Amino acid sequence: MKRKAPSRKTVAKPARSRPVTAKASPLRRTAGKTPRTARLVAKLVAKPAAPVRVSRPPIKSLRRVKISADYRPTEKEPFMNQRMREYFRQKLVRWRRELVDESSEALGYLQEGTTPEADLADRASTEVDRTLKLRTRERARKLIDKIDEALERVANGSYGYCEDTNEPITLRRLEARPIATLSIEAQERHERMERTHRSD
Repeated sequence: MKRKAPSRKTVAKPARSRPVTAKASPLRRTAGKTPRTARLVAKLVAKPAAPVRVSRPPIKSLRRVKISADYRPTEKEPFMNQRMREYFRQKLVRWRRELVDESSEALGYLQEGTTPEADLADRASTEVDRTLKLRTRERARKLIDKIDEALERVANGSYGYCEDTNEPITLRRLEARPIATLSIEAQERHERMERTHRSD
């Protein structure tokens, strides 16, 4: 009997691993550069640039404070401090409430069903009253819009400063017209320019 030759198992040869070439780090790339350049590159690699932050007005300065009923702002205190800003905010809110009441009263008068007057004089008087009520309501509506804008400026901290020059508006002017956006000088300059344009 012939003996069978032992079968040879084929063993898979391990794949030859290719040598991995390491990428040169940013620090090695600066080997041929000056020491100062190498230090700058090393700082940039080690520490990323800080994000740019946008400055915002401090929240504490916009916080409401309590003021006494007899408080009046003066030139001696810092302009538009917390108490002064709260004083003008309350002044604007009271004015707005009064205008809303006047507008509601005028609207109620206009909505009333009025019978035409037989007398011509009475009819003319009624028409004059209705016209005045309409003007009062329209004036109140425009002022309420300006008061709302002024309250927004109080909230963001820009109230009391001239829109043209960014200079403080005098307290006397703000007391007389709390919705003022221009100083007296800027207002007079605007009026002169308007007169010049009209004359041209």
